[in-house]
Amino acid sequence: MSREFRFFIYLLEHFAAYRCESAADTFDLLEKSDLLDYAENMYELYHVESLENAFEDLNHRIALASRSDVNLAKA
Repeated sequence: MSREFRFFIYLLEHFAAYRCESAADTFDLLEKSDLLDYAENMYELYHVESLENAFEDLNHRIALASRSDVNLAKA
């Protein structure tokens, strides 16, 4: 298992706790928002920042994903 994937699991579990929901529900939300690859690919930035910054970024992108007029690739 790569260090990036191990960190993704760590991030997912802590993000779920931050959101007061299960890791499975958080995974489903990230999947529905098309953010699974994004979150895993943000390893280089997320692992050197505080987790709260990652949580804010993900929550912001989840909110954007719920809007149909936003292109997440450019957000």
